[in-house]
Amino acid sequence: MNKIKHIFLLLLLGVALIYSCDDDNNAFVNPFADINHEALAISDNDSIIKFLKNNYYDMATDSVKTLVEGEIALFDEQEKLTIMDAKRNDLDYTLYIYHIKEGNPIHPDFGEAADDKGNPAVSDSIYAKYSGQSILSSSELSTVFDANTSGAWFSYERLAVRGWSFGFTNLKGGYLKKEDNGDTYNGPITYLEGGKGILFIPSGLSYTSLNPNNYGSSLVNQNLMFNVELLDFVQFTDHDNDGRPSSEEDANDDGDLENDFSDNSQPGVPDYLNPTI
Repeated sequence: MNKIKHIFLLLLLGVALIYSCDDDNNAFVNPFADINHEALAISDNDSIIKFLKNNYYDMATDSVKTLVEGEIALFDEQEKLTIMDAKRNDLDYTLYIYHIKEGNPIHPDFGEAADDKGNPAVSDSIYAKYSGQSILSSSELSTVFDANTSGAWFSYERLAVRGWSFGFTNLKGGYLKKEDNGDTYNGPITYLEGGKGILFIPSGLSYTSLNPNNYGSSLVNQNLMFNVELLDFVQFTDHDNDGRPSSEEDANDDGDLENDFSDNSQPGVPDYLNPTI
């Protein structure tokens, strides 16, 4: 998602940054000030549900398509669909994870049980492939706005789409390809059997206008769909190197590490980035 962070496009000069001159002063005007984000979270969830009910997963093309006779809607495949509550900016959201493949981190010939690290925590750094599209309507997706087909590392504090940190907790990683004799593969680093799924993420867990950095993004306040594959992750990621996994520094246990501030001497530094906590 490092690439996604840098695709911000100016829609219009007046939308990205608006300054107004009145009789008193020059003031910054938030172009999204009138948005009720609690209401938006509800309408976003309604929109995603409608999309899930009007589309299906086509295994042959590994893609989501408009529902046709004889196929099963994504929403109705309850055994494959995980509904997950999440919190960000003290607001409640719902995201949906469609499971394609759980993931197998144990090499069939040279692996052992200890290779299975389970599922990543919300705060763990992940190594993944992905492609992203905007959900435009109940039956329409945008073209792919960003993708990585070889794999890239993503760290919690650098994720532009917070929904990723929640969604990937439902997948397992894969295993490294090896030579036939078990030696390290003599070629590019290659992971096999990574966990695959599709994340349906509300705007509040992606490029929300609650973050001024998103004002000029072409994706601001849009629901997003990501087809993802988890290749690997750093278990017990410790972002501030204090010897304590960042997953244990979520003081209010709400899954949002950005709203925990226990150090009064550094009120702007969240606990998971504060080595003194």
